[in-house]
Amino acid sequence: MLIKFLYLIFAYLCGSIPFAYIVAKVVKKIDIRKIGSCNPGTTNVFRSIGKGTGILVFVFDTLKGFIPVFFAAFIDNSFSYSVAVSVVVIIGHMFTIFLNFKGGKGVATGFGVFLALMFLPCFVAFVVFGLVFLLSGYVALGSIVAAVTLPLAAYFTGYWLGPIIFSFAVAMLIIYKHKANIVRLKNGTENKFKILKRK
Repeated sequence: MLIKFLYLIFAYLCGSIPFAYIVAKVVKKIDIRKIGSCNPGTTNVFRSIGKGTGILVFVFDTLKGFIPVFFAAFIDNSFSYSVAVSVVVIIGHMFTIFLNFKGGKGVATGFGVFLALMFLPCFVAFVVFGLVFLLSGYVALGSIVAAVTLPLAAYFTGYWLGPIIFSFAVAMLIIYKHKANIVRLKNGTENKFKILKRK
C-alpha cells in the first residue's frame, strides 16, 4: 500500500515537470509564460520558439505521460490503479507544483497516458488530430476533435465501459481547458499555425 501511494506521488511529480518552461529557458533564455499565448505548453513553444523545440517538448510531455502509466502495471496490475496514476499525471501537468499550479492543457501528456492505456484508440485520435490540424491550421481545433474522437474510438474498437468512461472524462477536461480557444474559434480570432511558410 505504501509503495502504491508513493508511486502516485512520483506520478504527480513526473506529470508536473514543466518541460515547455525548462526547454524555453535552456534554448532561448526566456519565460514561455510571458510570450505568445503565455501558456506553458507544447503549442506555445512551437509557435513562439520554433518547430524543432516544439517537437522536443512534445516528445518530453508525451513521455512523462506514458512512462508512469506504463510502469504502474508493475506496481498494481489493475485498471483502477492505472486510472489513478493517469489522473494524477494529467493533473500534475495541468496544475504543476513547480509553476504555482498553472500548467499546460494536457494534450501531449494525455496522448502519452492513453498510448499506455489503450494504444489503438489513441492512435486513431492522433490521426484525426493530424488531419484536422492539416486541413484547418488550428492546433486547438485538432486537439478538441481528437479528444472527442478518443472515447468514440475506444467504443468502436471494443473496449469495455471503464476505459470509455475514463477517456470521455479526460476529453471533457481537455475541452474545458480549451474554453478560451473555443471562444476565439467562434469569433474567428484564433491564431492559425503555419506549417509551411511561403517566402
